Amino acid sequence: MIRVAAVGDIHMGPDTRGVLRPAFDTLPDCADVLLLAGDLTRHGTTDEARVVADEIRGLGVPVVAVLGNHDHHDDRQDEVSELLRDAGAHVLEGEATVLTIGDARVGVAGTKGFGGGFVGASAGEFGEPVMKEFVRVSRRCADGLRTALERLAGEDCDVRIALTHYSPVPETLAGEPPEIYPFLGSYLLAEAIDTAGADLAVHGHAHAGSEHGMTTGGVKVRNVAQPVIGRAFHVYHLPLRERVGADAV
Repeated sequence: MIRVAAVGDIHMGPDTRGVLRPAFDTLPDCADVLLLAGDLTRHGTTDEARVVADEIRGLGVPVVAVLGNHDHHDDRQDEVSELLRDAGAHVLEGEATVLTIGDARVGVAGTKGFGGGFVGASAGEFGEPVMKEFVRVSRRCADGLRTALERLAGEDCDVRIALTHYSPVPETLAGEPPEIYPFLGSYLLAEAIDTAGADLAVHGHAHAGSEHGMTTGGVKVRNVAQPVIGRAFHVYHLPLRERVGADAV
């Protein structure tokens, strides 16, 4: 069994320095890995990123992260990523990492993702150049996630996890105004997950959403935005079987 701790949307700044560290220090007792599902800062500044870096530095478990839209706001996403990497985190964008945990190989593929909406109410690659680029960005993120998950399929992983900021399914947005669903996620992410295969999908972004959802292909989806889970992190248990369905989540 692999114990996966996850949280997103912690939105840290200088005034919250040290708030999460006491809970994070308990991770070796209850989890094997910590996933951070984006929006780790408020405005994507390097000062805020340093706070996050100090919060995760030297934890007794590996940390894997993706950035969120807030982490891009100051246009310093590369610096934010580098600060988190210096603190020991694996920061993914269209990439994957394989963690050896005991005798198990845990693969995590990640992307921030982007919006566009869901089947029956989604944006199309048509019209003004800026609209077409909006959809193309979402497609590029989804393609990167699919490629990363496919790469993990050849890495003899016992468990594969898709980590995003934006949601792949509308079910975990329930509670948010339907009018903003197109800005909270995209069906293209779910298509990528179902095409390549995964045992669990984790995202954030939807503060007023719901925790539980599922792709049409049967992959369980969890919204771990901190306002949704109401704690420093939530732990999910994944059985160690080849191409499992995360039945214990």
